[in-house]
Amino acid sequence: MAWSGLVGGGMAARLAGRVGHALLVLWGAFTLTFILLQVLPGDAVMIRFMDPELGLSPAQIDAIRLSYGVGTSPLAQYVHTLGQMLRGNFGYSVQLGVPVASLLENALPVTLRLAVCGFVAAVLWTFAVAVAANLLPWAWMRRLARAVPGLWGAMPLYWSGILVIQVVSFRLHLIPVIGVGPWKGMILPALAVSLPIAAPLAQILLRHIDEAGALPFATVARAKGASLAWVFWRHIVPNAILPFLTMGGLVFGELLAGAVVTETIFGLDGIGQLTRQAVAGQDLAVLQAVVMISAAAYVSINLVVDLLYPVLNPTLRHRTRAP
Repeated sequence: MAWSGLVGGGMAARLAGRVGHALLVLWGAFTLTFILLQVLPGDAVMIRFMDPELGLSPAQIDAIRLSYGVGTSPLAQYVHTLGQMLRGNFGYSVQLGVPVASLLENALPVTLRLAVCGFVAAVLWTFAVAVAANLLPWAWMRRLARAVPGLWGAMPLYWSGILVIQVVSFRLHLIPVIGVGPWKGMILPALAVSLPIAAPLAQILLRHIDEAGALPFATVARAKGASLAWVFWRHIVPNAILPFLTMGGLVFGELLAGAVVTETIFGLDGIGQLTRQAVAGQDLAVLQAVVMISAAAYVSINLVVDLLYPVLNPTLRHRTRAP
């Protein structure tokens, strides 16, 4: 029923505007990345093929440069690269000599598993803190729960990774660091990445729970004899969930884009490791593709979250249907 009211002209215009804005952001990300990569010192093709042991002549090296699209003017490179990406062709890795698409095909599932597991763990931490901060019977425990997100937010990601390995693997011997399956192997990285990203989620949720709890409807419900837990889950949490949803979209996008540290600590062959190797080898095609994949994921997630707002909030739904 919720979606039936969103298919009119108001929703169509909203959808078209949001999609257009998302495409504009992607084009801006591509353009900015292309410019920044062009001004970097060095030449990956020259670094790779100027080795005297390869025995290549200058003419052969020039031909190789043209095949990688780096022997033309910056404008021609820009148009060529943009056209190729629009067709789903990310070019070839200079360092490895394989299509960039095949590298992404192998690395992207690893990062997606890490992002999904880390985000689910962060959401569970967040609601555990929210419940403890509002429903525990002891005031000192509620105050302690409210202090936890600040501690998580101050924790560097590399430190949380080392801490998780030390405690869960070395001390408790629950999960080994190596020799585990693809999903079980995500438990330690997900725990490590979930704590820092749970901090902003918990802070946003706690603040809006406090604001919703101070509104008259919550006071009236309590005055009618409703239990604190019933009011919390039935009235307060639904009114505090929309800002949490927005922050969740931002955090999930950041998880996909910022997996370098976590994947390096745990030796995961995902987008983060691919990015680190591409930076070390000045592999511009790989870097351009990684940035665009990350930007597309970030924009898509936030577009979906934005379009879900009228579904979850009746006020926005009625406003969207208004002429």
